[in-house]
Amino acid sequence: MTLDISQALRDWPHEPSQITVRRILGDDGREKIQLRLDLGLLQMEAAGRPDGQRPHGHESVLDYYEHLLRCHEAEQGGAGGFQLDEQACELLRAEAVMYYHRYLACFVLEDYDAVERDTMHNLRLMDFCGRYAAEESDRLILEQYRPYVLMMCARARVRRALKGNRPRAARKAVRQAIAEVEGVYRRFGQEELMSTSGELTVLRALEREITARIPLSPIQKLHKQLAQAVADERYEDAAEIRDRLEQLSGRED
Repeated sequence: MTLDISQALRDWPHEPSQITVRRILGDDGREKIQLRLDLGLLQMEAAGRPDGQRPHGHESVLDYYEHLLRCHEAEQGGAGGFQLDEQACELLRAEAVMYYHRYLACFVLEDYDAVERDTMHNLRLMDFCGRYAAEESDRLILEQYRPYVLMMCARARVRRALKGNRPRAARKAVRQAIAEVEGVYRRFGQEELMSTSGELTVLRALEREITARIPLSPIQKLHKQLAQAVADERYEDAAEIRDRLEQLSGRED
């Protein structure tokens, strides 16, 4: 058996402008996800921790430390005094990178359930470090990535909803994500970044795309016609449209 993977790389060329991903069946019979990189490839488990490890018998490092927290709470009657030291935070950050690679690959594969699963893992991990890290730097270092993770989670939810022909659910998901990302900037006093945020730019464009797919209600159509009539100075038409709007509004009441 050769350890040289040159042939495998030649059979699967790297495309610099694209994220190239594939699913394979591993020798152990389990599904794997492979991500082609410029200098090789990255192979991940499709479920569980991406590297296939079970830290201290748990599915992830995060699960292990959450278990330690529950033990602490049971013994001490609360979370007071529980802290994550520098090494624990480093292990958690390294794990977050693994999940990042996998949810990015899963998005390309259009496995939106997996994207939501892994982004939610990383958001939970950020919250955990933010609450329990002993050092302020460890509590804050991951926060710079929160807008991106929120955006990717929302994109997965939106694409899944649109696939199921549920545009209103998709719009609700993207609007919630916009509010959450804006909330992150406000929390850190960085409101000025809202106008230049790449994440908000993507989410707002997505909201416009979704809104264009949703049919207007009769009242919305009339409001649009009214605005056009006023703009065109067709005041008799505008008065007629207002009457119809009042009638429709009265029926809804």
